[in-house]
Amino acid sequence: MDTPKVGIPEPLASRMSMPEQHAYLRSKLSRRRVLARSFAAAGTAGGLGLLAGGSGGAYGGGPRVAVASSAGRARVDGALVAPFGRHLAFGADPRTQMRISWQVPLAVRSPYVRVGPRPWELSQKIEAEVRDLHTPSLSKKLPAVEQYYLHAALDGLRPGTTYYYGVGHDGFDPASPGRPATIGSFRTAPERPETFVFTAFGDQGVGHHALAVDQVLLGQNPSFHLHAGDLCYADTTGHGKESDTYDARVWDTFLAQTESVAKSVPWMVTTGNHDMEAWYSPNGYGGQAARWSLPDNGFDPREAPGVYSFTYGNVGVVALDANDVSYEIPANRGYSGGRQTAWLDRRLGELRAAEGIDFVVVFFHHCAYSTSTHASDGGVRDAWLPLFARHRVDLVINGHNHVYERTDAIKNGEVGRPVPVGASTDPARDGIVYVTAGGGGKDLYGFGPGVKDSHEGAVHDHDSVATFRWTKSRHAAPETVEWSRVRYTGFSFLAVEVTAGARPRMSVSALAGNGERVDHFEVVRGAQ
Repeated sequence: MDTPKVGIPEPLASRMSMPEQHAYLRSKLSRRRVLARSFAAAGTAGGLGLLAGGSGGAYGGGPRVAVASSAGRARVDGALVAPFGRHLAFGADPRTQMRISWQVPLAVRSPYVRVGPRPWELSQKIEAEVRDLHTPSLSKKLPAVEQYYLHAALDGLRPGTTYYYGVGHDGFDPASPGRPATIGSFRTAPERPETFVFTAFGDQGVGHHALAVDQVLLGQNPSFHLHAGDLCYADTTGHGKESDTYDARVWDTFLAQTESVAKSVPWMVTTGNHDMEAWYSPNGYGGQAARWSLPDNGFDPREAPGVYSFTYGNVGVVALDANDVSYEIPANRGYSGGRQTAWLDRRLGELRAAEGIDFVVVFFHHCAYSTSTHASDGGVRDAWLPLFARHRVDLVINGHNHVYERTDAIKNGEVGRPVPVGASTDPARDGIVYVTAGGGGKDLYGFGPGVKDSHEGAVHDHDSVATFRWTKSRHAAPETVEWSRVRYTGFSFLAVEVTAGARPRMSVSALAGNGERVDHFEVVRGAQ
């Protein structure tokens, strides 16, 4: 029997805000949830070492569930509906867990993933969870939008193993002849630490610059990518309010654009100010929870899907939502009631105590230290920098300012040790290097009057730079700083090569959109 369409009676809808409409629709749909079928019995079929379920992740919480929604009543022949926007993400354990997500333009029946050890041998068929996202009409020019996001969780994978997969549904089988282009692949993290590369940027958007950066990034063969927020700019205003300008359809273009990389490189995202979409509950993050399946080990996966952690080799990675502490853009300030910061304290302590973890990397959107347009956020400094120092964080990556800027090692708010291009630093001795990697593709910013770019091949050091920091009263408090070491106004990203062993190190490079290196330095434990 077809599932009836869930709607809001017109008299009621006229009295509700957009978040209230979204919450109403979610509550109606939640009554129709059905348990996803378990595939554990077939988990080791074909020698894959695979246990699989629905989506896991943050969306449903508790048992894995699929929302019985309009996606269960396809009206179009499935053979005419092509999946797009594939994107991967790790579970909490990248050695054994992978999440596969994608989108379809119309509702389909029985979506699934096929997985196997070779592209022509996709022997397992794993049911996917449907997360349909309803966006009400926001203006006469923007009609209501229905989007269908699909997710499958793969658990029990073998470490250090390459898997092939294809996504499909009734009428569209990726294993059918003539569809080799629909097959993707991924590799799980190794059982023991070994040399690997990861990449990072923020502030991507949609356009040829973003696409070009993606392609240069792919050439680094990263094991995963960290996206420091402001993903696609469907909300072009970025204030986190219902008065923002928003077009949900931009997400379709963004995921199609990103697929060329994210179908094989786990795309680990967090939330920026342009990712607060006030029309979805809770906290404007309902859309993010629908689109992404990220590790569900943060303080509240449904309330804050961009807060989580994972370990890969000898590196512990922590993703944070700086909207919770930002003084500059206060729409979501304090929404966690301090729970995110308490979780961060615990998690950093666990990572520092964990055997085999040499480095801890934290990434989030708003800048702790930058001299570009948005400058530095005092809320981030006040809430989190004492924890970074206490737990000896090794590298902090931000976005928000659409430039590349890198500090010296900062200790107690001052330069602990200068780190010029090509230098090495030991965070335990010198302090923490903060990197603004906001050149992922969106329109570029710049630096203040008289402040020159200074980077590899064109060093122009300034003894000090005049800038400001945001205060709790949203005042831009002037400050003159000495920590701005490298500045580059151009599209760019970070590429970090991590080495384990007796002398573990992170070799950090900043690459321009044409692949040219504009900065490099080394983070070493026990440096001389």
